[in-house]
Amino acid sequence: MTIFEYDGDAIILDMGIQFPEEDMPGIDYIIPNAKYLEHKKKNIRGVVFTHGHLDHIGAAPILLEQLGNPVIVGKDLTLALIKHKQEDYKKGTAKNLKTIRIDKLTDIIKLGKFTIKFFQVEHSIMDAVGVIIETPNGTVIHPGDWTLARDINGVTHINYDELSKLPKPTVLMLESLGSTNDKRHGIYEEIYKNIMNILTNAPGRVIIGTFSSQLERVRWILESAEKLGKKVALDGYSMKMNVQVAQELGYIKSAKNVLIDIKDLHRYPENKVVVVCTGAQGEKNAVLMRIINKQHRFVQLKKEDTVVFSSSIIPGNERSIQRLKDNMYRQCDNVIHGEIMEVHVSGHATREDILTMINQIKPTYFIPVYANYYFLREAEQLALKNGFPKERIFVPDNGSIIEVNTQKAVMLDRKAPSDYVFVDGLGVSDNQNIVLRDRQVLAGDGMLVVIATIDSKTGTLIQNPDIISRGFVFLKDNKDLIEEIRNKVKQLVIKSDPKTWADSNQIRNDIRDKIGQFVLSKTEKRPMMLPVIIEV
Repeated sequence: MTIFEYDGDAIILDMGIQFPEEDMPGIDYIIPNAKYLEHKKKNIRGVVFTHGHLDHIGAAPILLEQLGNPVIVGKDLTLALIKHKQEDYKKGTAKNLKTIRIDKLTDIIKLGKFTIKFFQVEHSIMDAVGVIIETPNGTVIHPGDWTLARDINGVTHINYDELSKLPKPTVLMLESLGSTNDKRHGIYEEIYKNIMNILTNAPGRVIIGTFSSQLERVRWILESAEKLGKKVALDGYSMKMNVQVAQELGYIKSAKNVLIDIKDLHRYPENKVVVVCTGAQGEKNAVLMRIINKQHRFVQLKKEDTVVFSSSIIPGNERSIQRLKDNMYRQCDNVIHGEIMEVHVSGHATREDILTMINQIKPTYFIPVYANYYFLREAEQLALKNGFPKERIFVPDNGSIIEVNTQKAVMLDRKAPSDYVFVDGLGVSDNQNIVLRDRQVLAGDGMLVVIATIDSKTGTLIQNPDIISRGFVFLKDNKDLIEEIRNKVKQLVIKSDPKTWADSNQIRNDIRDKIGQFVLSKTEKRPMMLPVIIEV
């Protein structure tokens, strides 16, 4: 999410989600921190969405509600996907969305003192657009997520020379995920030829795992299957929903005669069916993982099946995908992925593309965005080596504030609040660090519950302290350790003289600290200590 302000007005570009990292157990996803706008809601003139991927629209239902439901701007597919997300969030609320539809790239939209224009970009979802934000102080050029598709001779399909003529100063904010990628793009014609060959020659069923947002690819698979007389079953909630939306908008026309329900697969010859599903990133409960784990109700892998991974690996998912591949190869003789055949075109730019974009647009200032910090720094180094002035490059961090006027640009020392805001079940909070820390401790070293029952009149222990271990040690195999802990607790309670207690807080703290230290010295583990004092 990026906020732009000028002369008391504000607009927002995109409202995406971030998926949790491995050390965030129980967190569903992370949304942008909107505290900076808490007292500026009345100044928000609109939210512009570049495309319909979850990392750009996923937080819209929550944040739009928080910010007073400002008007939203986007192309048809993007707006339709936001409406579906809104309905999933709170049924019956999509009708309350205030929308401005981008009909043509030549549309000009006024949002307060901002003038919004658009330009063509290539990405892995339909209806992606680049955004131009014009103010008297300068012009921002932001392609959202983008790539530069090239033909077999390396010539780009799109040229951005015209953007160099925009009113100066111009600020190019460029998604820089590909700043370390010096490989050539896959070529669409080559990808489609390979997939067509797979569909034609597969001895049995074809199972294709891909992103649910790859609607161009799904459309092409449907058209190819129709030519070959094959049927296609979609599986995965987001896959079916996205295709349904694309059908309603007329973007996918051939599906009617080709699509079948996944539960009807058995009614067709195995070499006449194709399954297109989610889960190529190794997600635990996604369709492809359920198929591999033999938990799918209607699809059980067979040796003659062909499985295609038609997606790139999202950083952080490498281990999950490797496990998925290992289990796939154990069950199936025909597994195809990007390492052995071109079956996926990335929707993100390469190093060459970034340089091409900078050279064509010739911006006054360059700000790499939408990537991990090291990608941004790599994009900076790339621009510097290409002769771009260092003082005109700004590498932001989360919360960075950059001021631009006709004379200069400067990154301010102060920052906007950017702490993680976690969505956990039905809860949304930026105060879950303590909860997250506790989960991490439980996941790492487990927990130890110590229960001491005290006679409130005499101050004596009624029975030996109870010790309960979960995820720490197996009690039956560590009887001596448990007995030592029990004796230590008994000594602490007796020494504290329960008859003199004002309350049990002090003894609970003593047990937590001293038993925790004792356990650490014996096991080199720090389980979560939960002392329970019962006075009867």
